[in-house]
Amino acid sequence: MTRPLRIGIQLPEVERDVRWPEYLAMAQQAEAAGFDSLWLGDHLLYRNDGQPERAPWEAWTLLAAIAAVTERVALGPLVACVAFHPPAVLAKMASTVDEISNGRLVLGLGAGWNKPEFDGFGLPFDHRASRFAEALPIIVDLVNGKRSTSTGTYSRTDDAVLLPASKRPADRPLPLMIGSEGDRVLELSLPHVHMWNTWFSWFGNTPEGFATLNDKVSAIAERVGRAPGEIERSACVMVLVDPSSTERPAVGDAPPLAGTPEQIANELRLFAEAGADEVILVVNPINEASIAYLAEALAELDR
Repeated sequence: MTRPLRIGIQLPEVERDVRWPEYLAMAQQAEAAGFDSLWLGDHLLYRNDGQPERAPWEAWTLLAAIAAVTERVALGPLVACVAFHPPAVLAKMASTVDEISNGRLVLGLGAGWNKPEFDGFGLPFDHRASRFAEALPIIVDLVNGKRSTSTGTYSRTDDAVLLPASKRPADRPLPLMIGSEGDRVLELSLPHVHMWNTWFSWFGNTPEGFATLNDKVSAIAERVGRAPGEIERSACVMVLVDPSSTERPAVGDAPPLAGTPEQIANELRLFAEAGADEVILVVNPINEASIAYLAEALAELDR
């Protein structure tokens, strides 16, 4: 039997202080265990939320390193904040990681939401949807091998082009994924992207909640002239492996999946039945022991 949907896993963000040797070990372990993809959050700083200041490593640098030490898994940002970089520069960064990975990058995109990190790093937080609207066509054109000239309010390019050119064939462009539940960002993105992703707290971490949000995305796709079947569906799903762990507190209205590997596999099958092409596991705790435990759930899915 074939796996009913792809299974990815998010590597640590700010759950604890994680250094490169542990990222290296987890990335290679997850690839060997049969996970389909690896993902990193793209954030600069968390503060003023009732917890100590904390931050992950810079996502694109870490993605490049992981791309160099893996061979098979897809990988990407979950999701890249378009407001952190000029859009043409972001496209250049993505093209470089795609080259290092030999065409395994999925370019997840979002408009950003965490105001303290914008303020801390001197980035404008206003008009995020409008900034995203100007940035997206630049990114789409460049990663698809086109040139970009634009004179927007927030973003400008003058015959920008990505060189060296991508080795991707024309019929297999770099996949773009939008991570959003906002109507305006979805309306802007769905005509262009290959995938849509949703965070577990947006749909209550249940297959039924995912199905409802998935229907909304399909309706918006139809409204903007895109066939819903052309857009793959990806869901981040929270999984509790060790009940004693406090690394990632549960969200009150989005209880995590838990149980034996067989029970977790059965729950993941329900997400496939609800329309998910991919599930990205957000794991508590995220460490080598959890990856080994969830590898048993992958084996159950494959049986």
